[in-house]
Amino acid sequence: QLQASGGGLVQTGGSLRLSCAASGRTFYMYPMGWFRQAPGKEREFVAGITSSGVSTYYADSVKGRFTISRENNKSMVFLQMNSLKPEDTAVYYCAARRGVVVCNITSEFDYWGQGTKVTVSS
Repeated sequence: QLQASGGGLVQTGGSLRLSCAASGRTFYMYPMGWFRQAPGKEREFVAGITSSGVSTYYADSVKGRFTISRENNKSMVFLQMNSLKPEDTAVYYCAARRGVVVCNITSEFDYWGQGTKVTVSS
């Protein structure tokens, strides 16, 4: 199971740190990702990280502003979001993939958290 938290209301230019707590002994084996879904839009990839944490991947829209990280000893994944913009407003989901490779395709992820809402005011 995955439990996302840390969302909230922030002004443009502000920061938030999202957390995702995972249960299960095999968390360290899974590539992880953050996705988001804005009202009326499809869920989209935001960031991904390999099981070891060595490699990270980002959507072009968040590159340079967001940072994904993980602490396998605590079964946690984080998304540090800086320089937030109104277009970042969405429900953010963490997800885990039973596989080796990180990908940016929603359907390739097997486990999902419940989502945490981020609202960026202009």
